[in-house]
Amino acid sequence: MSVTAAQGFDASGVKAGLKASGGLDLALVVNRGPLANAAAVFTSNRALANPIIWSKQVIADGTVSAIVLNSGGANCFTGAQGFQVTHSTAEAVGAALDVSAGDVLVCSTGLIGEQLPLEKLLPAITEAAASLGDHGDDASRAIMTTDSRPKVSVRHGSGYTVGGMAKGAGMLAPGLATMLVVITTDVVLSSAELDIALRKATRVSFDRLDSDGCMSTNDQVSLLASGASGVEPQLAAFTAVLTEVCLDLAEQLQGDAEGSSHDIRIEVVGAETEDDAVEVGRSIARNNLFKAAIFGNDPNWGRVLAAIGTTDAEFDPYDVDVSMNGVRVCHLGAPDRPRTDVDLTPRKVDLLLDLKSGSATATILTNDLTHDYVHENSAYSS
Repeated sequence: MSVTAAQGFDASGVKAGLKASGGLDLALVVNRGPLANAAAVFTSNRALANPIIWSKQVIADGTVSAIVLNSGGANCFTGAQGFQVTHSTAEAVGAALDVSAGDVLVCSTGLIGEQLPLEKLLPAITEAAASLGDHGDDASRAIMTTDSRPKVSVRHGSGYTVGGMAKGAGMLAPGLATMLVVITTDVVLSSAELDIALRKATRVSFDRLDSDGCMSTNDQVSLLASGASGVEPQLAAFTAVLTEVCLDLAEQLQGDAEGSSHDIRIEVVGAETEDDAVEVGRSIARNNLFKAAIFGNDPNWGRVLAAIGTTDAEFDPYDVDVSMNGVRVCHLGAPDRPRTDVDLTPRKVDLLLDLKSGSATATILTNDLTHDYVHENSAYSS
């Protein structure tokens, strides 16, 4: 059900013919109300796709009636023609649903630098509008690119529901990771409150997913609230439920990262500040030597210390503990238990790093560096 789990939402997924591989490639999610409150966060990449430029304008007043998403093309660096395609897409959705085009978010994903064919988009939008219903699963499949499976999540609060869908399988790095995410809820909260909750939730979930250190031009996480439940929860309670959905989706994105064979959870404890913990965790997540070692099932903890030594975080590198899958291999910056005690054959890898400089913590999610990742991304546009 995903985005149609909450009351007040319809969705559809149709085939527009945008993807060479065929299949569903255009999704539409509609908020039936009574409220049309919304919030969104976007990539921090300065190179922005046309849908991001458009959606930033749409979300400014906190009102969103619908969101349309396509796979099969990023519509980025496509010039004035590309922006007109985005504008025309929103206008077509608005006309089909009898809502303002200025209240329609647009998302695109796929190859950069290729024009989207408007002659295929417009009839698909008409079909998607006519097919609206409890079709969240179709919508989640329509936004897939190199994903091997759809990503959906649903959680229930006290009298309300939060449901979401996500796409993403590569270029996963902060600035939200390379992904499109739509989250719907039937709570009664203002757009300003939704914005606060969404930013808190993404800060500890999508913003800490760093699969390969590459930032996208099209990242967008949108949160739509219909108010159909009539429930006005405490903001902290709602944020906690929303964060569960975001964490679940982030972990699903991690688990489907292109070509990966290990999902690595880097938990940094004992940091002086949370920023220090994030910086240290990210330095490991982006270290190709460490990631290659994990691919080879090699518990090379020396590469962990070498990576964190490049940061400005406050810690003594000779007073650090490193554990891999429950085995402490480094204590006080020196060897502890033998490397052979560590089993890295399971897909899940837990790396625990104790900086012994304070009480702050942070967790970063990443993957290993594999032959398959290099192969898949070497031939992405061919």
